[in-house]
Amino acid sequence: MNRSLYVPSLLKSVSLAAIGLAALSYGFYLRYEVIEQATVGIACGSDDTWLCASRRTAIALFTPQAFGFAALGAALLNLLRPSMLFWAFALIAGGIGIVLYNTALSALAVALLILSLARPGRKSELGPEQEPEPEPEPG
Repeated sequence: MNRSLYVPSLLKSVSLAAIGLAALSYGFYLRYEVIEQATVGIACGSDDTWLCASRRTAIALFTPQAFGFAALGAALLNLLRPSMLFWAFALIAGGIGIVLYNTALSALAVALLILSLARPGRKSELGPEQEPEPEPEPG
């Protein structure tokens, strides 16, 4: 069976790229401006702002590798049952996880996302220019 590979539409590709960029940007902001800053850590010892709450939440999530496991789970689900929701969730968790010390699991999740692009597309996902060729009749 000669089926075309799954290729996301331009709108889906742009929105996934924007989601990935936003996740990486937020991860860099959290790591270098909130978590690693000693002055922020000292100020959060006695303060209870949204910045301190996001700092505590991020530390509580990256310590047990939650970002990596969430990204890996979403990427595996996307590999089995492709969905934009799984793509977006895996990109968000993977992007933040790569920056916030969950590199191994998050990188594996991103590799699985790339691998999911090599799967054959469903007939409903294929555009008119990607229609699969009909199989020749045996005989």
